[in-house]
Amino acid sequence: MSTLRFHAIKGSLDSKPVAVEEKVRRSELFGENVFNENTMRQYLTKDAFVGVINAIKYGKKIDRNIADQVASSMKDWALSKGVTHYTHWFQPLTGATAEKHDAFFETTGDGMAIEKFGGSQLVQQEPDASSFPSGGIRNTFEARGYTAWDPTSPAFIYGTTLCIPTIFVAYTGEALDYKTPLLRALHAVDDAATAVCRYFDKNVKKVSSSLGWEQEYFLIDKRLAASRPDITLTGRTLLGHSPAKGQQLDDHYFGSIPTRALNFMRELENECMLLGIPVKTRHNEVAPNQFELAPIFEEANLAVDHNSLLMDVMGRIASRHNFKVLMHEKPFAGINGSGKHNNWSLSTDTGVNLLAPGKTPMSNLQFLTFFINTIKAVHKHEALLRAAIASASNDHRLGANEAPPAIISVFIGEQLTKVLEELEGVTKGKLSPQEKTELKLNVVGKIPDVLLDNTDRNRTSPFAFTGNKFEFRAVGSTANCGNPMTVLNTIVAKQLKDFKVEVDALIDKKDLKKDEAIFNVLREYIKSSRDILFEGNGYGKEWEDEAKRRGLSNNKTTPEALKARVSEQSIALFEEMEVMSRKETEARYEIEIEAYIMHIQIEGRVLGDIARNHIVPTAVKYQNILIENVKGLKEIFDKKYEAVSKEQLSLIEDISSHIEGINANVTKMINERKKANNIEDIEKKAYAYCFNVKPLFDDIRYHCDKLELLIDDEIWPLTKYRELLFTR
Repeated sequence: MSTLRFHAIKGSLDSKPVAVEEKVRRSELFGENVFNENTMRQYLTKDAFVGVINAIKYGKKIDRNIADQVASSMKDWALSKGVTHYTHWFQPLTGATAEKHDAFFETTGDGMAIEKFGGSQLVQQEPDASSFPSGGIRNTFEARGYTAWDPTSPAFIYGTTLCIPTIFVAYTGEALDYKTPLLRALHAVDDAATAVCRYFDKNVKKVSSSLGWEQEYFLIDKRLAASRPDITLTGRTLLGHSPAKGQQLDDHYFGSIPTRALNFMRELENECMLLGIPVKTRHNEVAPNQFELAPIFEEANLAVDHNSLLMDVMGRIASRHNFKVLMHEKPFAGINGSGKHNNWSLSTDTGVNLLAPGKTPMSNLQFLTFFINTIKAVHKHEALLRAAIASASNDHRLGANEAPPAIISVFIGEQLTKVLEELEGVTKGKLSPQEKTELKLNVVGKIPDVLLDNTDRNRTSPFAFTGNKFEFRAVGSTANCGNPMTVLNTIVAKQLKDFKVEVDALIDKKDLKKDEAIFNVLREYIKSSRDILFEGNGYGKEWEDEAKRRGLSNNKTTPEALKARVSEQSIALFEEMEVMSRKETEARYEIEIEAYIMHIQIEGRVLGDIARNHIVPTAVKYQNILIENVKGLKEIFDKKYEAVSKEQLSLIEDISSHIEGINANVTKMINERKKANNIEDIEKKAYAYCFNVKPLFDDIRYHCDKLELLIDDEIWPLTKYRELLFTR
């Protein structure tokens, strides 16, 4: 066994679980390190408190005097908790969070020092924008960018640092992060949904988008992970033969959580409580060493911040328990990958979930309005929604027998399908009194309060209605939720805006009552959106063929999927809803397509290095051992040696064949990579990496994995799947 692998396994087996003792109730810990409303009441003046609350609830601007008061109070609160530094915490388009720490410490010029933090430091800072992805918005010599305080997401303390959630924009004002377009999209859906809500309740003043994410992940022993260059550099295993036992028995799913993993979870959950992240659920997932945690629903912007923070916190706490967290969508071949289901809904400031059926025909008409408009929005922009979850890592997962396919469809269940069919059959135009009664009592009125258990679930559906929300199941585990949430809220906002125009036009031009106008528009939406609804098996070839007949896109790779982001329809959508300008949209396309190229390029380099510098030398070494064995047999058995060494000779030949296969395909991959690198057009380069470079990974892996089965386990250089997945 290689020295590195031996010490990694031995150290893992010798490690002891870190015990976690919980002395305080979770409810008492919750939000302790957050500058939330409760803390603000204690530290802010009345004027400052009202100013911040108005900014949070109604988007009102905070003036400079109020900002100074808030900054001073934040500083006092943070210092009382042992904090020494502050940072503007933001989410650039790298996929990770970013922060630059500054001390509260300032000198006074007379040999003395004070702790200082004012409104200017709170409201705005200036990180180097040229060092983050900008898609051409910023040149290297144009370094200036700004972070600006987002008061709708509360500041928090992590370690000894006060973290202030901010947006990140270029000097010229374009968004360079995930948060800025998300906030714009949330504002757009608030405006559009509130206007529609007033058909049903004049008291509604605000509609908020809510999000509940489900984070799946793998926990791998840290020493074992460090012994694998592919895990260290790419987050996944680029080679490795499937173990004899994987997930065939389904014995890990919802099973007893291993002690070591449970100790990690308990510390993670305690830290989440302090940071105000309302995690509630934990369990074993399907694959060995795979787990999931999920929080209570929150306002979408805050939920996105919390998920981004959580992914960082998970890595730090895992290290203390000698684990490495793998967030990659497909870290191991042959077993389930990881997703991050985004559960989405809309709620009013009057306490109504707009995607929950009500107790009266009128409340159910409101439910159907938002339900059908969401379906219509997804149908019209299904390719853009697919683009929102496109990445090199998620390409491995979509359609891989444990995740939804790349075809976007909507699952609503048998009961709601019947309701829509009945509604579609209603006579167009003015309704007779009898028809109105029939519609309200027998169609709209019979929708049950809770649909959660009235229909089966469809795990192959990428966008499913699950009782009082839509579950966007196709989001990848590494994704920043801000990207899909920006797109989803934007398309729904646009659809609701168009819906109101159509309803108002029917009321004005055809002298229809409000309910009749709504029914007529919804009826046409049901007809025109029928093709996006699918109740069957999303994995089947039959669905691919059917989806094609329906005109639905099936973009299986990221380069194909991302083109929808820069279609004229998408650009016009984002501009009309004031979510992103053409320049911002095109920049994001360039950033995402370049990130795809870089990921495939890095994986190719790592795979080539492992194959030639680890696998081939080991194969040659073992082959030499066999050759010496055959030579010894010849000396002993003379003419009979061929008969007694038949298996060894066959093994030597097989090893030679696989060595040749590795070297030939690595050379081919390098040559294809060089060709791709010489392509100037970024889209064509991405296609070259996708269709010419990446397919060779499987050919190289095939030969490496075959050698793993042939070569003596004692000298195999890489930690194997059975060790990675079953060391606990």
